[in-house]
Amino acid sequence: MLAQETLRLVATPTEAAAIGTLMVEPEATVSDPPLPAPEAAGFLLALLLLSPKEPKEPKGK
Repeated sequence: MLAQETLRLVATPTEAAAIGTLMVEPEATVSDPPLPAPEAAGFLLALLLLSPKEPKEPKGK
């Protein structure tokens, strides 16, 4: 059987306010969705065109 013991911590009102301030997180602002970058498509296309071709099997053997 498990037993749970609750401890009561005593803090001054000043300490309780400080802890409450530390525990509160500011709400995150909502950001816009990511925008497409058309220049990235051109860069990827250039990489594709400049990539080395697959080696071919030798025909003589």
